[in-house]
Parts: sequence; C-alpha cells; structure tokens
Amino acid sequence: MTIEAPESGSPESDSSESAAPLRRPLVYAHRGASAVFAEHTRAAYLKAIADGADGVECDIHLSRDQHLVLLHDANLDRTSDGTGPVAEKDLAELRTLDFSSWKGARIPDEYGGISEQFLTLTELLDVLRGAGREIGLAIELKHPSPYQLKLEDRLLELLVREGWDAESSRLDNILVSFMSFSPDSVKHLLQYVPARHICQLVDEVSVEEVREELGLGRITGGAVANVMKAAQLEGERILDDCEVGLAGPGIDYVRKHARTVQRWLDSGRRFRVWTVDSERDVALCQGLGIHEITTNKPAQVLAQLRVS
Repeated sequence: MTIEAPESGSPESDSSESAAPLRRPLVYAHRGASAVFAEHTRAAYLKAIADGADGVECDIHLSRDQHLVLLHDANLDRTSDGTGPVAEKDLAELRTLDFSSWKGARIPDEYGGISEQFLTLTELLDVLRGAGREIGLAIELKHPSPYQLKLEDRLLELLVREGWDAESSRLDNILVSFMSFSPDSVKHLLQYVPARHICQLVDEVSVEEVREELGLGRITGGAVANVMKAAQLEGERILDDCEVGLAGPGIDYVRKHARTVQRWLDSGRRFRVWTVDSERDVALCQGLGIHEITTNKPAQVLAQLRVS
C-alpha cells in the first residue's frame, strides 16, 4: 500500500463545513435505480445517471481471483442464475451468469445486453466517467469477508491505479466515499482516507430478524445477532466520538433513535440515510436536515424534493 496517511485534524472541523445547509438533500441511487432495473447492473446505473441522481451507491466483494465485483449478497443465489459464494468464483465464471433477468424488466438496447449487466468496480468507474457531470460514488465494503481486510486494501490499490486522490477523494469527475457496518473496516480505512470521506453505517439489530433473514436456528441466530449487536455498539461509539465525518443510519434507526440522531447532527456529522423510498420518509429526512438520501427510486425522490 503506497497511500499516504491522511493529514491530522479533527473530523469535526472537516465535516462541519461540508454539513452546511443544503438547498435539498443529495440523492444517491441505491445499487443504481434498482426499483426499475436489477440492482448493481449497468442498466440500473445508467438509469440513475439519466434520472439525475447526485450519486450512486454500490456494494463490493472480492472474487476468488481478487477482482472487486458489485454484489450485495455474499452468495449468488438471489440476484443471478448461479449459486454459491461469490468468493469461490473467478471473474470469468461470474461473467457467464445472468444478473438481470430475475427482475423481469426489459432492458433498453442503449443500456446493453444481458451479458453486459454484471459489473466490476472498474467498469462502474468507467460508467460514471461517462456521466458528463460531477457525481458521487458511495462504496460499501461488505463484511464478514473471507478475505478480511484485504478487501479494503484491494479497493484502495485499485482506486490509486485509476488516478484517485486520497485527500480530496476525487477521481476525475467522481467524488468517492467509503462505507461499512464493520468498525474494523472503518478503522482500517481511517489509516489511509481522511475521516470526512468515511461513513460508519449503523442499523438496529434484532435477534428475531437476524434469525428470519438468515434462516438460522435459535442458538446460531442468537450468536450471530450478538456479534452484529457488538458491531452496532462500536459503530455508535465511533460516531459518538466523531471519529468519522459521515453517519449512515437506516431509516428505521432514524425513527427509533431520534435523540441519538439529533446528537450526531448537532456534532457536525454529515448524514447519509438509507433506504428512503416513501414520500413520508423523504419528508422526514428533509425535515430533520439530512444531507444525503439513499434510495431505490432516485427519479421519484428528486421529483418530490423539487416541489417541496
């Protein structure tokens, strides 16, 4: 790793400037315009750009041959015609899979064929370079990863090769930010990236929801939930201590923890709230002074914000 450590200085002073009042919240497209086209596909990102999204969000995993690929789940089953862990597939194998047909949406010819929908991070950068305007890119590093913090190192190495500047976190017309639920990931990134470009994600952890979502039994589900709860508490501490410039709570967390959210806002944290799709939730975020909204429906959210 040849990236220099960020200059010393308090995250408070870095983020408070960027947290100045906005005309409206910035709108980030969650995995692209994923209400319209399959998430993380070329079509979803091109649609988000066409809709006027201020930025896009993506999730990254490492393939077996160490390529950064865009997928939310650790397994292929939900969003492709493949099966098994992403980490056990080479890039060439991943390219043979269909990542778009499950959505049931017809893809316009200008957005590419089925075989062109799967994207590496490098390919997404090329898509965003073609936006013809400044655009944000929020990269979520997915954990637990079988490659552990090598995921962070591979990401930073790729960005440096592409021409990314760590201090400004700019790559051509793209403003890059980094996100993770994993406090270990966030702490690792802080060694190389200024705090104002790093977002600690937090969500409310429920043992029952963990068991149901992951299909786990009582004992295993409880153990996994305890690990996730510990990560949530450490993430909250990181935000309480102003170690990063961006707070990334889910919309349910915002509703349930109003006092905590207000404390973080008052401390100068810049807020990026996910996943905000309903008119009621958009209005809530706007009323609270949230800086960035992540949504599956960028066109709809932008239309609401323009008339409010």
